[in-house]
Amino acid sequence: MNVNEVFPSRYLKAHELQGNEPVVTIARVEFETIGRTREQKPIVFFRGKEKGLKINKTMALAISKIAGSAETEAWTGVAIQLFATVTDFGGETFEVIRIKAPYGTAPRVERPVAAPAPAVYKGHEPIVVRERVPVEITSDDIPF
Repeated sequence: MNVNEVFPSRYLKAHELQGNEPVVTIARVEFETIGRTREQKPIVFFRGKEKGLKINKTMALAISKIAGSAETEAWTGVAIQLFATVTDFGGETFEVIRIKAPYGTAPRVERPVAAPAPAVYKGHEPIVVRERVPVEITSDDIPF
């Protein structure tokens, strides 16, 4: 029997991505007291998914960059892409989850609210120039 099935985790683990790199949308961020040191750590939960992802400083900085804000309250509704990789710690190699901006999207940048785009004239007819609005990308292909 698989040890991951015998001892399931409350939190998302790298093996649960099953080699996929899903794009998920942040539903909320909660803080839970976890670990031997009983410290408050952020847990990111995703729309349509049961398990949350414990995040460390590296992951929090990646989300902050994508969201355009270091405030966890501003992360709700932000799409991120998860992927599994390995890292070395204390002389051992561990499989971990990391975060990146979804392919084809630029990180959000905090900017003041812009004035409406000016009309550009071609002949006598105005052509309105509009900003591109990112489309939310989601993935329901993974079981977590």
